[in-house]
Amino acid sequence: MENVIELRNATKKFKGFSVENIDLQVKQGLITGFIGENGAGKSTTIKMMMNLLKPDAGEVKVFGLDFRTHEKEIKERIGFVYDGNVYFEGLNLKDIRRIVGPAYSQWDDDLFYKYVNQFDLPLNKAIKTFSKGMQMKGSLAIALSHHAELIIMDEPTAGLDPNFRRELLELLQEIMVDGKRTIFLSTHMTTDLDRIADYIAFIQRGKLVFNQSIQDISDQYALVKGPLDLLDRDTEKDFVHVHRFKTGFQALTDRVKAVEDTFGNSVVIERASLEEIMYFMKGERQHV
Repeated sequence: MENVIELRNATKKFKGFSVENIDLQVKQGLITGFIGENGAGKSTTIKMMMNLLKPDAGEVKVFGLDFRTHEKEIKERIGFVYDGNVYFEGLNLKDIRRIVGPAYSQWDDDLFYKYVNQFDLPLNKAIKTFSKGMQMKGSLAIALSHHAELIIMDEPTAGLDPNFRRELLELLQEIMVDGKRTIFLSTHMTTDLDRIADYIAFIQRGKLVFNQSIQDISDQYALVKGPLDLLDRDTEKDFVHVHRFKTGFQALTDRVKAVEDTFGNSVVIERASLEEIMYFMKGERQHV
């Protein structure tokens, strides 16, 4: 399967923070969710993908091309949907179409009006009068109207009510049906990704923890619950991190078979959600 985005040892350093040695591949035709706490390095990584920040070391390729020699060609094929309005607030969608359309060789007016109607968006009202959800739909309509092959979304569901979030997620699944588009979706709303993502890339403190399929993550990680008296130096070696309570413990493991062999029926082993994986990964890893 072809990689649409490739970061090889990409590093960007700031005072007091850095994104270091990121090796990340985003596969064509799939939805990849990008997760991590605020300040983990998600936005910095996305800016390197968009050539808004240049890496201090390593390389970034999109569609197999380098921004240094193919920037216009790459950006023609990318649609960016941001958390918030990126256009002048006084403009309406007709104004934006008139300004943005000529910048893209594949701009499709028929497609633009199709999505405006489908999303029930007013053409003549200023963007500043739009709700957050309507602004998001407007950005997505523009991205789709120039036949973007790669859609990069930064916190698209932040601040949206549950019904609108569900509608947006269903829409994203709909536009992926033909298998021609790729979506890279950065969010801290991990429950959204449990429903629609094919792959998950997890960044923590500027380093990529994993980039795996949802199925592989489900197979590899599990939540373990049991009584405290089962814990000691030897039994804890197969846990990523343990949380102790008066009534027992909960732990995250990425060695499910080893835990089953050690504890048998003395513990409860459950599937770990993305949110639980992020929560337990906050602690220091307890084994090598």
